[in-house]
Amino acid sequence: MADRAGPSGELTVLLGKLRDGHREAASALFPLVNDELRRMAASYMRRERPDHTLQATALVNEAFLKVAGTAECSFENRAHFFGVAARAMRQILVDYARTHQSFKRGAGAKKIELKEAMVFSEPQSDEILAVDEALGRLEALSPRQARIVELRFFAGLPVPETATVLGVSERQVVRDWSVAQAWLRRELGA
Repeated sequence: MADRAGPSGELTVLLGKLRDGHREAASALFPLVNDELRRMAASYMRRERPDHTLQATALVNEAFLKVAGTAECSFENRAHFFGVAARAMRQILVDYARTHQSFKRGAGAKKIELKEAMVFSEPQSDEILAVDEALGRLEALSPRQARIVELRFFAGLPVPETATVLGVSERQVVRDWSVAQAWLRRELGA
């Protein structure tokens, strides 16, 4: 993640200004983080149904507005910023899935398998909601494991970047990722 969002010094300065309440820093921040946010959005959208009405560009824009447009922008560092952005993207997609599901009649719960390279089919909104609900239960048991799933599965971050965002070792990420995957498979009935 070090070279993807421009010079880290400039990004750190802008995040500090944003934290200090300088809202105009957001407009200077966007070009520095846009490429990384697009990569994250592309990772999310690869798992979406082909006819999804939300495009990666719109997901980036909504997530950036949600993250940088809030009154309380207290990012510790660039990794923290991208971690918050990943969570915002997940929340946006879950909201879209809920909206999509609300239009369907008689949709029953469906067992799904959680895979790292999962490609979703037509009933994908139900699957996103099932995974999100299971993640909520996992978060009550182990917030770090839930966050690892969010960063690895939804945002597509590799182990080293996930470790950086969470401030833990890569070995810890690998261990927690394995445990979380097994727990989710059991929860989702796979």
